[in-house]
Amino acid sequence: MNIAVTSQNFRTITGHAGKSRRFLVYTSPSVGEWVETDRLDLPKEMSMHEFKGGSHPIDAFDVLITGGCGDGFIRKMSMRGIKVIATSESDPVTAVKTYASGKALPAAEPHEHNHKH
Repeated sequence: MNIAVTSQNFRTITGHAGKSRRFLVYTSPSVGEWVETDRLDLPKEMSMHEFKGGSHPIDAFDVLITGGCGDGFIRKMSMRGIKVIATSESDPVTAVKTYASGKALPAAEPHEHNHKH
């Protein structure tokens, strides 16, 4: 399983997944062990908010953990076969290990759409 985490600063989990261009990538080389194996730093036009369709680097992931997103983003990712987990947890490693162990992550704050798209 490959897990991506939205992280605009490459340190903490950040929100607004649709506009995110930076992702930490985690894989499990052995049972119970999760390591960061890559970082994606995409150009603005590759954020899901700007992306116009076709294959995308995010398609390589099974799960996307984020600090927040809207229902439309969740639907788009579901159509790509990616499960989205929105959480208030800020530490990427803790979030990945918690999710992978089958435990629930703390819910993210509700996503508000009073910003300009």
